[in-house]
Amino acid sequence: MLILSRKSGESIIIDGRIKLTVIRIEGETVKVGIEAPAEVPVHRQEVYEEIQRSNQLAITRQRVSLPKFAAASRRKSVAKSASAAPQKS
Repeated sequence: MLILSRKSGESIIIDGRIKLTVIRIEGETVKVGIEAPAEVPVHRQEVYEEIQRSNQLAITRQRVSLPKFAAASRRKSVAKSASAAPQKS
């Protein structure tokens, strides 16, 4: 891990396209501004970790078995043809 010291108003450039600027320091809280291209996702660590957990859960979650479309369509066709058949008096 690279550790740098910056004062309020000073910046750090990453990869020539991401700029981190110390906006202000309030007690133990540092306000940081981030300028990055739109295609670079930027998240707080806890948000990023939750996204990763959700993605992993979506991958590993058992898939719910849904009825086959063809079988459901056949049932509807049979039901329609039975109701459309002429009735004997």
